[in-house]
Amino acid sequence: MPENVYTYLKFVIYRELENWSVQYSINSNLNFGRKFELKKIGSFLTRNKTAVTVEDYVSYKRVTIKTNNGGCCLRDELSGKLIGTKQQFVISQGQFILSKIDARNGAMGVVPSECDKAIITGNFWTFDVNEKLIDSHYLSLVTTTKAFVDFAEKASNGTTNRHYLQEPLFLSQKIPLPTIEEQRTLVSAFNDKISHSEALELQAAQVEQDIEDYLLSELGIKQKGYTQAEPTATVASEPQMEYVVSNRQLEDSADTYHWRDEIKKEYKYLKFVRFKDVIEWGYDRMVGGNNKLLHSTIYPNYKLGQLLDINPTTSFSNLDGSDEISFIPMECISDKYGEWKEKRICKVSSSKGYTKFSDGDLIWARITPCMQNGKSAIVYGLENGYGCGSTEFHVIRNHNEDLNLRYIHLLLRLPEVLKDAMKSFTGSAGQQRVPKSYLEQLTVPVPSLNIQSTIVEHINKQKEQIKQLRLQAENLRKEALVEFEKEIFE
Repeated sequence: MPENVYTYLKFVIYRELENWSVQYSINSNLNFGRKFELKKIGSFLTRNKTAVTVEDYVSYKRVTIKTNNGGCCLRDELSGKLIGTKQQFVISQGQFILSKIDARNGAMGVVPSECDKAIITGNFWTFDVNEKLIDSHYLSLVTTTKAFVDFAEKASNGTTNRHYLQEPLFLSQKIPLPTIEEQRTLVSAFNDKISHSEALELQAAQVEQDIEDYLLSELGIKQKGYTQAEPTATVASEPQMEYVVSNRQLEDSADTYHWRDEIKKEYKYLKFVRFKDVIEWGYDRMVGGNNKLLHSTIYPNYKLGQLLDINPTTSFSNLDGSDEISFIPMECISDKYGEWKEKRICKVSSSKGYTKFSDGDLIWARITPCMQNGKSAIVYGLENGYGCGSTEFHVIRNHNEDLNLRYIHLLLRLPEVLKDAMKSFTGSAGQQRVPKSYLEQLTVPVPSLNIQSTIVEHINKQKEQIKQLRLQAENLRKEALVEFEKEIFE
């Protein structure tokens, strides 16, 4: 007798009804294939609640479970007296762990060795895994699939931002259960691609480091921490130390410097700085300062404010209010590559209140954490030659024929420059900004235009190599998951 198929009705066998939710009942099978037998998760997982009372003078490891299937990792190690929740639970390597709040966002995984004997609060659940029936890493892969994460969302109840996974629904959900050997084969195939992907990411990271090393070497800039300012010669009438002063430092460990064979004296405990050299009223800024960070020993050095226009006025007076220009909010700038990654358009009349710029300008994020992430780009091909965007951009414009703005952009994306810029932050925590004065006072080496262009061309080729390596890595990660899902869903 043929089975009746209903368009608007869904029949569920009463003994298999786990929840009175229509949404859950309709979508609980997850569309797994019939290649492998389906088994309830509760048939191979057992909740573990090994309680512990946190003691003040004992150190405890704590974990975090990343969303989007990022897995379990060590968060920190903290003295018990700094931990407010005293009644917690101990977890062990190899257990399956999830966040009952963020399971719906893919916060599940296997406890790694570095998290063994860590503690968790009641917002996390750990389960002992019956390794005779299921490989814990196979289970972790099943729970990374979009279908399973969608199930976790449907099996979570509560207020908008505090949906809790319902344990009975989780444990009663069925998933494909191949033999242990088949599970391990699937896991091994997945891991092989992931390992290859990670190797490509390491290659990309090495090329990034090569870019920095190449740039500093070509410009004659000290490598570690870049160049530091030399001591300032002073004259004092109090107890002093004598030394010979030089325009160059012989050795990092040297106590003596040579300069016209003249002996200079300086305070042993005080540091004197010429007023005209003071960049900011802070110890770390007055002792050295960013005017020496990129100091070259082979090329002339100039302050950026002497070379370029910083935050110039941009007028749209030659455009009508209905004309279109490019719109570039902060999210349209790539962190990794310093590029404008998305084209958006707005009317000139809508540009009020935004930062304005022209075709060919460099826009550089001044607010944390965007600045620290290197959000900056030279914007070319703007609609009608103009654009507007976030108020948190500094705009740098080049009118100097002997300067390649792409070369300057490379310098402004150097990790040590971004780190140094943080010392000049103004504003309250969370809304700190790099002032215009930092860029104006930043001293940079200026080789010939030909050398600048050669450096830019060389680094652009390396950046393309990085992109290709990361694209291959991303494709391998996608392939790994697609191939795994194909086995259990078809």
